[in-house]
Amino acid sequence: MLTQEENDLLCRVEGQAPMGQLMRRHWQVICLEEEVSEPDGAPIRARVLGEDLVVFRNTEGKVGVLAEFCPHRRASLVYGRNEHSGLRCLYHGWKMDITGHVVDMSSEPQASGLKEKIKHIAYPATEWAGMVWAYMGPEETFTEFTPPPWAPNASVRVSVSKIIIPCNWAQIMEGQIDSAHSSSLHSSDMTPARVEGATVNESTWLRPSTDKAPRMQTQSDVYGFRYAAIRRPIQNASTHEYVRSTVFVAPSTALIPPNNLYNVANINTAIDDTHTAFHFIAWGHPDTTPDTESWRKFMSTQVNIDLDAQFHPIRHVGNHFLQDRQAMKEGNFTGIKGIPNQDMAMWVTMGPIADRSQDRLGASDMAVVEFRRQMVAAAKAFSEGHDPIGVGPLKIPSTVCAYQAIIPKEVDWRAYSASPV
Repeated sequence: MLTQEENDLLCRVEGQAPMGQLMRRHWQVICLEEEVSEPDGAPIRARVLGEDLVVFRNTEGKVGVLAEFCPHRRASLVYGRNEHSGLRCLYHGWKMDITGHVVDMSSEPQASGLKEKIKHIAYPATEWAGMVWAYMGPEETFTEFTPPPWAPNASVRVSVSKIIIPCNWAQIMEGQIDSAHSSSLHSSDMTPARVEGATVNESTWLRPSTDKAPRMQTQSDVYGFRYAAIRRPIQNASTHEYVRSTVFVAPSTALIPPNNLYNVANINTAIDDTHTAFHFIAWGHPDTTPDTESWRKFMSTQVNIDLDAQFHPIRHVGNHFLQDRQAMKEGNFTGIKGIPNQDMAMWVTMGPIADRSQDRLGASDMAVVEFRRQMVAAAKAFSEGHDPIGVGPLKIPSTVCAYQAIIPKEVDWRAYSASPV
């Protein structure tokens, strides 16, 4: 359990909230490249850490991330003209480039000199792994972008399902590092089988265990922590254990154990205190990793089918997440189609910000407890002037990855040699 003060410290990200300020020291995912794919195309609205932004691709194909509201009279630049290497406000014709410099003021005399005195809020931006990223921290703390552990180089295929979810980032993060729930919530999509390890087919993820009550062990580090969910395997149970080792990368990434074909990850963007952009990722070798549309179809997160054009889900509390009770009678555990949608139903029904003072935690919640402990401590330390978790020398080493394997009981999962598939 957390106190209300601790819960607020963990969850709140807007304004000067310590957690939001900590997150600003990390490059944030602002949107997907596909949302701003066209040079001089329509700008889009984004909201990150409680701040309203506008994103556009200029004439040269470079992406800009600016504060949404024009510095002149605060009209929204989302409706502006994207033309000739800048975004022009419709109200009085002020035009900003991707660096925030005002390059034209239609309403001002040429001799006024006003445009040289004004600079609009603009954040350094880059593109990687199909996403637009921005650094939203102070200029004096700027660090160059480095590829995330789930997209270490440009040769990796990355396929992303994105969902805008109406709840706080932390309860989503807790769901991603909670291995125990998958044996219940996802039991119709992750089924036991006599396989050598986690295996994927056209409709299902197969697992070599029927054990629904894993033993949990954690190992903390400067970047976050990793943990093992240890289950009894179907085969060789007397001599071996089935280990699923997940990695939490502070502040908002999970490296999830892979299957036989590709790796899995999640990164969350805190839109504000009560909304999150959830990104569920398949990554790995192009020959074995599904393309984006195949991945979204497999996860039931297709745009204009499962989601609207702005990535808001058609499944929500008002329609019971389209739960199919007849399918439940016929054997489907949840009656909800798609692994992320099953998760979403749980996260959203906790409320916009879960009240952790009411939790009653058990042995299977060890990773959740460690996440709360570590991130509350990180927010407190940052507010006291210490370096933010996961940055610079506190960054995750390239040798750390998630894995799953059936290993001899005498082998320590912490020392087991693993690499991405």
